[in-house]
Parts: sequence; structure tokens; C-alpha cells
Amino acid sequence: MSEINRPVTEVAAGILLDQSGRYLLGQRLEGKPYAGYWEVPGGKIEKGESVFEALKRELQEELGIDIHASEELTILEYDYPHAYVRLHVSIIREWIGTPKGCEGQSLSWQLLSSEKPSVEPLLPAAWPMLERLKALLT
Repeated sequence: MSEINRPVTEVAAGILLDQSGRYLLGQRLEGKPYAGYWEVPGGKIEKGESVFEALKRELQEELGIDIHASEELTILEYDYPHAYVRLHVSIIREWIGTPKGCEGQSLSWQLLSSEKPSVEPLLPAAWPMLERLKALLT
């Protein structure tokens, strides 16, 4: 990993993967950096939280679902103009509840077999996540 002179924001990202081979994207709300862009659900890891605890909390807040397990997919770093992020990306295959946009965000289920998502623009750091996921599952 390269040396950086900026604070690192630790983020837990969860790729919900259903039985049909679809994954979930959410649209960033107005007022946030990259508003309108589509992303994998998740958020900042709070002090003292594990990646899984943050993922569990964020998916409950954002989507209204409960998770009891996840599998680590990858850790990526991305240098955005507003923040340098380290993304701890996990796959979630089972959850309780039906995902809904609890914060008013739009959601879109995407087929993993599609070359690219049907919604755009996609947050730049989401591309390598999806490429790793496809490489793992194909």
C-alpha cells in the first residue's frame, strides 16, 4: 500500500448477493459527495467497531435489514477528492427483512452476469469491488 499524507477513512461495504445472482446498489443522496452516484451499501467504521459490527449497523440504518454473517471479499483503497478511503468489502448472502431505502435513497438490484450495471454513474470505487466479485463467482 502506498504512503499517503491524508487521514484514512475506514469504511465497511456490503455486497448483498441474492439467490438469483443479483447484487444491490443504492443511490447517494443530495448533500453527500458524489450525490446521485450509485454505490454498494455501507458506511464509516466507528471507533471501536469491527468491520462486521459496522456493516451490521449500517445495513440496518440504510436498508432496514439484519445480517448475521458476511464473508470478506477484499480490501481496497481509493483516493477521492473529499476523502481517502479504505474499503473493507464483504459479501452478504443471507439477511432478514426486505431491503428498502430507509434514508430515502433509491435502490436497484443488478444482475451479476451483466457486463455493467443498468444504473449510472457508478461510484469509482465500486468498479473494482464488482470486478473482484465477478472474478470470485465466475
